Amino acid sequence: MSAYHDFAYFYDGFNVEADYEALHRFIKDCFKSHGIQNGIVADLGCGTGELTLRLAQDGYDMIAVDGSEDMLAILNDKRYDLEQGASILLLQQDLTQLDLYGTIVGAVSTFDTFNHIGPLEQLKQAIGRVGLFMEKGGIFVFDMNTPYKHREILANNTFTLEDEEAVCIWHNQLEEDAGRTRIDITIHYEGEDEPFKESFYEYIYPLEQVQKICEESGFSILQILDGEQFGPLCPTSQRAIFVGEKILECQS
Repeated sequence: MSAYHDFAYFYDGFNVEADYEALHRFIKDCFKSHGIQNGIVADLGCGTGELTLRLAQDGYDMIAVDGSEDMLAILNDKRYDLEQGASILLLQQDLTQLDLYGTIVGAVSTFDTFNHIGPLEQLKQAIGRVGLFMEKGGIFVFDMNTPYKHREILANNTFTLEDEEAVCIWHNQLEEDAGRTRIDITIHYEGEDEPFKESFYEYIYPLEQVQKICEESGFSILQILDGEQFGPLCPTSQRAIFVGEKILECQS
């Protein structure tokens, strides 16, 4: 699983068009409609913590999990600025080795975190770890980039992202036979001679395959929706969002 380093400090600028308010509203409604008004919720692949902080402000006791020390450092600064330090536990962990030290009533994972986990056996292991710590009746909401997005949008395209301090060149290389997309990031910082470079993979998973893995981990998938409009999936949906309920008792 990849762990952003320098790119963590560019991430919020890159994600500036993300509709966190709509995403937060959808997830909060999912929790409340299933009677989860409070309790411990894990944000898996929390990044810089925009969603984590919103859920903490709703009264959930948040566990923010990410493999990137840099992402967690940014979240750490944000949580004290918003006086949410007491209700958020930060854990630097690989999701395939997830250990929450107790049970949770809910989990979220957004912005294609699980596409970064592969090959398939590692994805199974990561989702299985979520199931291990989830209480019966708990709700798991996560999204993934669709095969359509990998093949038609990311494909072999290059994108340029800019903010006031840096320019980021994002190059995709579709590796169809391996079922993944290689992503190469080059960041040119203002005033720096040498650019920062980072590479990682996103894996391509059919949605029915992801659903089967969830069911094997004790979840019943209640909905699979368009992850940007939160309505019905269509052939050109770029992101899918899954809502699962834990139907088996925890094994921990």
